[in-house]
Amino acid sequence: MKLPIGFYAQPGTSKRNKTGTWRTQKPVYLHKTCTGCKFCVIHCPDGCVSGDKKIYDVDLDYCKGCGICAQICPVDDIEMVSEVR
Repeated sequence: MKLPIGFYAQPGTSKRNKTGTWRTQKPVYLHKTCTGCKFCVIHCPDGCVSGDKKIYDVDLDYCKGCGICAQICPVDDIEMVSEVR
């Protein structure tokens, strides 16, 4: 994807391009203590977290491994683990 000088991407634009190969770590949703707060959905800059009723997951084709979901989770139900390729 070629971007013109001065251009900035809008949040969620990785959905147009599979960017999952960029990451060195990936989030793992434990599904043990989730309260359904949806903070992980709201704060994901690429919009690749989805789910409902305390069962959320990430689309690894688009996740860049930034770890915001794990950092923002108030009950530590998301772990960042090393990506094995």
